[in-house]
Amino acid sequence: HIFYQLLRGATEEQHHKYCFHDGLTGGLELANYFQLTGQGGAPTLREFTDEEGLKYTLKSMRSMGWSETKVDMVLSIVAGILHLGQVKFESKMGDGGQEICQIADEKTVADAAKLLGVDVEKLTTALTVRIIVTRGDEIRIDLTPDKAQDARDALAKTVYGAMFLWVVQEVNNCIMWENDKDIRSSAGVLDIFGFESFAINSFEQLCINFTNEALQQQFNKFIFKLEQEEYERENISWAFISFPDNQDCLDTIQSRPKGILTMLDDECKLGQRGSDKNWAKRLNETYLPERNQEISDNTRYSATKMQQAKGIFCVRHFAGNVAYTAGTSFLEKNRDEIPLTAKALFEEDSSDLIKEIYNVQVSASEDTSSAKKSGPAKSKTVSQQFKAQLTSLIEMIETTDPHYIRCLKPNDAAKPKLMTRKRLTEQLRYGGVLEAVRVARMGYPVRMDHSGFFKRYRMLLPSVGEDRLSWSAEDQDPQQLSEKLLDIVLEEGAKPTNYENEDGSISRANQIRKAQRQPEVMVFPKEDVQLGKSKIFMRKGPHDKLESHRVFHQNASVTLIQSWMRMMQQNRRYLIMEDAALTIQRWYRGCLGRARWWKLREAQAGQLLTNNFRMQISRRKYNKLRAGAVLLQALYRGRTARKVVAATKIQSYYRMFTKSKAFRNLKSAIVSLQCRVRQGIAKKSFEQIKREAKDMGKVKEHNEKLKAEMASLKAMLQAQAANDAGKEKYDKAIKEKQAEIDRMESRIAQLEAALAKEKENVKKLESDLASQKEG
Repeated sequence: HIFYQLLRGATEEQHHKYCFHDGLTGGLELANYFQLTGQGGAPTLREFTDEEGLKYTLKSMRSMGWSETKVDMVLSIVAGILHLGQVKFESKMGDGGQEICQIADEKTVADAAKLLGVDVEKLTTALTVRIIVTRGDEIRIDLTPDKAQDARDALAKTVYGAMFLWVVQEVNNCIMWENDKDIRSSAGVLDIFGFESFAINSFEQLCINFTNEALQQQFNKFIFKLEQEEYERENISWAFISFPDNQDCLDTIQSRPKGILTMLDDECKLGQRGSDKNWAKRLNETYLPERNQEISDNTRYSATKMQQAKGIFCVRHFAGNVAYTAGTSFLEKNRDEIPLTAKALFEEDSSDLIKEIYNVQVSASEDTSSAKKSGPAKSKTVSQQFKAQLTSLIEMIETTDPHYIRCLKPNDAAKPKLMTRKRLTEQLRYGGVLEAVRVARMGYPVRMDHSGFFKRYRMLLPSVGEDRLSWSAEDQDPQQLSEKLLDIVLEEGAKPTNYENEDGSISRANQIRKAQRQPEVMVFPKEDVQLGKSKIFMRKGPHDKLESHRVFHQNASVTLIQSWMRMMQQNRRYLIMEDAALTIQRWYRGCLGRARWWKLREAQAGQLLTNNFRMQISRRKYNKLRAGAVLLQALYRGRTARKVVAATKIQSYYRMFTKSKAFRNLKSAIVSLQCRVRQGIAKKSFEQIKREAKDMGKVKEHNEKLKAEMASLKAMLQAQAANDAGKEKYDKAIKEKQAEIDRMESRIAQLEAALAKEKENVKKLESDLASQKEG
C-alpha cells in the first residue's frame, strides 16, 4: 500500500522532490499513471483512504525512533522504484546486426537513479546489459527490449524485496529484547493465507499450500494430543482410534531426494540446462514410473496423459486436488538470484541506506551452513528459504500453547446480510476446519457430564417405573445412574416395541407414538459409549440413535401437550361462546320485551290521540254551529237596524239637498257679483301696469346711455391724466366724477330692482286673472 499512500498523500513539496509531475500524466491520476500501481484494477480502497494511511505509516516510522532523514530516504527509495517501473526501451540494431535495446527516456532513468541513490550509468547498464561469468571471465550481452523489461521488473522486485526485509529487521530490532534468554513468556500472532486453488496455479500456490499442509499436520497433532490427554484423564480406552495423517503429502513436497521442491532445487543447480519442462518430466518419471500410470503409489501425486503433455501435475492436499502448471516459471521464481549488474550497482557508488538494505537481502539469501571455510557462501533458493522459515515456525508453534481463530468471509461482494453457501464451504474446507471435524469424529466427538446425560436421556424410558430407575438424580450418584440408564436402554432397545398395556388398552401418549414415524432401533455396541470419571464419551452412531429416540419421544410429548392445549383452548373457546350466546339471548329477549312494551305504549298513545282528535272535531262542529247562529242573529238584527237607519238617512239627505241647493244658488250669485267687481278693478290695475312698464323701458334706455357716457368720461379722464403734467390738479375732479358715477350706478341698480319687482307683480296678477276666468 505504500506506493498508493505516497502518490496520494504526498505534499506539494514532496511532489516536486520525488519528481511526481502531475502535469505529464495526461489527465490520469498518479496511481493510474504509474506502471507499478496502474495494473491492479483497484487503485482505491473502501475501508480507508491512502492519505490517512500515509499519516499512520509516518507516525509508525517515527514511533520506532527513525529520524526524519531516514524516513525521507525510505520514501525516496519507494518513489525511485515507482520511477524505475516507468522506464521504457526502444529497439535499435547493434554492431553485429542483432536487435538490442536503448533507453527511451533518459530523464526517467536519471530521476530513478537520483531517488534510489545509485549511479545513473550503472543503473543504465543494469537495465540494458546482462553479465555472465564463466571460468572467471565476464561476458556482456546486450538485452533486447523484451528482456530489458524483464530485467527492469527483476531489479525493481529486488530493491523492493530487500527494502521489505530491511524494514522487518528494523522493526524487530526496535521491539526485541536485548537478551532472548531473559524472556520468560511471549505472545505471537500468525496470520497466514488459506488454501489456494486457481485456474492456473504456480510456485506461489505450491508454497502456500505446503505451508497449510504443515500447519494442518501440526493442528491435527494438537487435536490428537488434546484428545489423548482427555481420554487418559477420564480413563477411556482409545488405543483403537486412528487419526488421519498427511505426512505422506509433506514428504511428496519436501522429502529428499524425491520431493517436488527438492527436485526443483536440483533442476535449478543445472543452470542454463535446467528448465521447467525437464523438471516436470523428472517428476512424472519419479512418481509415475509405470506405463499408463496416472496416480502415484501414495495417491498424493497424479497427472493424466493430457496433463503430462502440457506440463501439469496434481497434488492431493487435505483440502482437495490442486493442478500446478510447471510452465509458469517455477525455476525462475525458485532461483530469484540477484543479477550481477544489480550487485555491482548496489555494492559500488550507492547510498549508505541502499548498501545496508542490500546487505540484508544478501544475508537472507546466503546458505552459510554449506559454505566452505575458505570459499564464499552459496545463495539459497526460495524453496530452501521457505522450508527453513517454515521449520522454524513449526518448532516455535510446538513450544507454545496455540489458539486457533478461523475467519470466514460470507460473500465476495462485501455486503451485509448476504451469505454464499458455496463460498463458506470452500473456506471451511481450505481452512482445514472440515478436516479438524473429521479428526474429532474419529474418536468420541460427543462428550457429556453424567448428570447431563441422565437428565437428557431418562425420557427415553417412559415405561420404566420409578422403582427400577429413578426419575430424579438428587441425592444419588450420577455416574451410577448413567451406567444403569445405559444398560436399561440397551436392554429395552433389543426388545420389540409394544405400545399396548397388559389389558390390551393403549394410552393417549402411546397412540401418538404409534402414529409417528418409528426411529431406528436403539441397538449399538456398548464400547461406543465410554463412561469416564466425570464425563460420558459417545461416538457418532450411538449419539445419533439416542438423539433420534429423544426427538421421537419429545415429538410425542409435544403432540400430547399440544392436544391438551388445543382441548383447553377449544373448551375455553366453547365457554366463551356459550357465555356470549346467553348474553345475546338475554339481550334479544330484552329487545323483544322493550319492543312489546313500546307497542303497548304506542297503542295507548294512539287511543289518546284518537280521543283528542274526535274531541277537536266535535268542538269545531259546535263552534261552527254556534258561530253560524250568532251570525244569523247579527244579520237579522243588522237588517232591521239598517232599515231604520236608511229611512233616517233618506230624510236627512233630502232635507240637506233642499238646503244645499238654496245655498249654492246664493253663493253662485255672490261669486258672480264679486268677479264682476274684481274684473273692473283688475282691468284698471292692468292698464296702470302697462303704462308703468313703458316708463321703465325708457328709464332703462336712459341708464344705458348714462353708462356709455360714463365709460367715455372715464376714458377721457384717463387720457387727460396721462397727458397732463400736473396730475395732482385733476385728482380731485376725477374723484368727484367717480363719486357721481357711483351714485348713478347705485340708482340704476335700484331702478332695475324696482322694475324686476313690478314684473313679478304683473305676472302674479296675470295668473290670478287667468284663474278667475277659468273659474
